[in-house]
Amino acid sequence: MTRRTTVYDLQRQKGHTRWLQLHVDNAEEAAAAIEAGIIILSCEPDHHLEGIRAAAPTGFLSVGMPHGAVASPEEAVRLGFQMLGRGADSVYCSHSPVFIEAMAREGIPVTGHVGLVPNRATWTNFRAVGKTPDEALRVLRQVRDLENAGAACVEVEVVPVRLAEHITRSTPLITMGMGCGSACDTQYLFSSDVLGTHTGHYPRHAKRYDDFVGLMAEVQARRVTAFRAFAQDVATGAYPEPRHQVDMDDATYDRFLSLAQTI
Repeated sequence: MTRRTTVYDLQRQKGHTRWLQLHVDNAEEAAAAIEAGIIILSCEPDHHLEGIRAAAPTGFLSVGMPHGAVASPEEAVRLGFQMLGRGADSVYCSHSPVFIEAMAREGIPVTGHVGLVPNRATWTNFRAVGKTPDEALRVLRQVRDLENAGAACVEVEVVPVRLAEHITRSTPLITMGMGCGSACDTQYLFSSDVLGTHTGHYPRHAKRYDDFVGLMAEVQARRVTAFRAFAQDVATGAYPEPRHQVDMDDATYDRFLSLAQTI
């Protein structure tokens, strides 16, 4: 596809296509994702957003509305439009359906969230959600609430595969699955987990495909080595060499000295 992917495109292909999805942190990661054939991206609404949009002109970009950033449906609509103006195709929102409905009524595509919702983990802890019949039913009801509110997509995080399959089959929403096997419309991971960019906790559903921590440690060591070599050259007089500097000939310098006496 040479044009920007839309909600309409995704809805038409639901049930026929399973997409890859990455949460990216900067334009370089976005460009790499697009080159790798990953067209559904998510990101934060920070200073990288415009660069990510420019690096992924054909991608579908879901941008997170910070939890607690709005205190009324009206504020949600205002911030939602601002995020669309900055390049979002969908606004991720972990607020209640009241906020989501207000944005959806204005035509703002919204991505909701069920299952393990980190912003609401005080009610569940960080664990798989929906492993009992009652809890699974509660997750399904939350999906229905998002449907009724007019959401376009729903992130389904760390729920049992059978529950994720049921949700995906029974909802018109695009299901963005993280930690749900291969049951959802998208297979969703964070680039930081895929690239191995941190030394903190990696969730069970994540898989590291590279070791950027080790790579960046090597880069840092090479920085230190280069800086030490520079310092050593200056200390020994090896730098600067004549080729690193400019000078003037004797006649020019003598003329300068004569002129300098007039000041």
